[in-house]
Amino acid sequence: MLNQFVRAMKAEGLSDMVIRTFSAYYEALQKGSSGQIPESTIKAPSSEAVIHFEELEAKGSTELLRKIAVIKLNGGLGTSMGLSKAKSLLPVKGNMNFLDIITRHILALRSESGYDIQLMFMNSFATEKDTLAYLNKYPDLSRQDLPISFMQNKFPRILQEDLSVFTHKDKDQRWNPPGHGDIYTAISTSGILEKLIAKGYRYAFVSNSDNLGATVDTSIAAYMEKHDIPFLMEVCERSEMDKKGGHLAQDTSGQLLLREIAQCPAEDLEAFQDINKYRYFNTNNLWIDLKALEWHLITNDGLMLLPLIVNPKEVDGSKVYQLETAMGAAISSFTGARAVIVPRQRFSPVKKTDDLLSVWSDAYELNDQYQIRLKHGMSKPPYIELDPRYYGNIEQMQKRFEAPPSLSGCKELKIEGDVSFGTDVVCDGRVNIKALNPVKISNRLITGDLIYE
Repeated sequence: MLNQFVRAMKAEGLSDMVIRTFSAYYEALQKGSSGQIPESTIKAPSSEAVIHFEELEAKGSTELLRKIAVIKLNGGLGTSMGLSKAKSLLPVKGNMNFLDIITRHILALRSESGYDIQLMFMNSFATEKDTLAYLNKYPDLSRQDLPISFMQNKFPRILQEDLSVFTHKDKDQRWNPPGHGDIYTAISTSGILEKLIAKGYRYAFVSNSDNLGATVDTSIAAYMEKHDIPFLMEVCERSEMDKKGGHLAQDTSGQLLLREIAQCPAEDLEAFQDINKYRYFNTNNLWIDLKALEWHLITNDGLMLLPLIVNPKEVDGSKVYQLETAMGAAISSFTGARAVIVPRQRFSPVKKTDDLLSVWSDAYELNDQYQIRLKHGMSKPPYIELDPRYYGNIEQMQKRFEAPPSLSGCKELKIEGDVSFGTDVVCDGRVNIKALNPVKISNRLITGDLIYE
């Protein structure tokens, strides 16, 4: 059966390393592996494995910037918000999109430091063309020594009923992205890892392109250098809102690991969501010692095999499996890996339109280094809950917000019904707006409950 997949992958031009990686995961699936991590095999991380951000030196040496490569995961289309192009093309602050802010931040650092900080995007087949076309507006970026992008790989989908190759008249439907855990294979097979090391880069800072809080912080790289840490994950304290997301844990030998909800047995779900026991979640901001990664690949026959996530899906009525991995799971592959608890503002992802409104608003400010920061005096962004019937996609958002309301004094905003916003609307404290019929609000301070019959 595996030979069918190998032939399909070779015909697609996928590298031997990608084929061997998929083959290892497929064989694990055949043996009944579900990728699950039972509660009985893990415990909460020890205090020695977790560093507090405040323990880092105030600022690392500017010279460290010449050793840092910045990699942004940029493979998503943002289909959950009704987008059909790269999600990073979505305007998030004025007329600037994610690509604008990310690029300008790196160019500002280059200008200030004099070092050519490397910026690269790991694109998918769906985002590569649009991303590179847009980045042509920044000629200074393309003058860097190494490519500004490399491609994520793909795995064949698997029929659930007999674990055979899934066929479809649309060739694209036969394949799935293998998750962002593919970055280690992609960076190696593309030759990027070897080139980075040859150019003197020691650390890669990897994060999602939709998380504008993930900016370069040399104090983290300095701590890694001083303590010879091969892999460092930025984590935040879990709240009730985060309890269904993945959490940091430790195995019985003391090795840190990441457990996603798809890897949690049903009977352990209550413990998985216990935020007092498992206190930290992965922000997907990772710092990787490139030489440690190179050595791991050398000693493991060129492979980075991560804990498997078997993701059941349905494609046009056919039940399939997608084999995926998460890049944060590599924390279990490096002896001496650590986690650092960072301020919440380093985790400001835009996954839903609720998040988008928060970043659109004055709750977040863009400084002269093109860093998104919570407005001075705010410790966390407002909790936002928009009616998905009227705010579920970007077209609906743009139609209903002539201007975002001021949210810098808002703790919570809930909207039920078809409410549009004009200019000069201020939400203060906890705001709950309910409208039985379409309504537009302008020039108003809103506090507490506001109901339109």
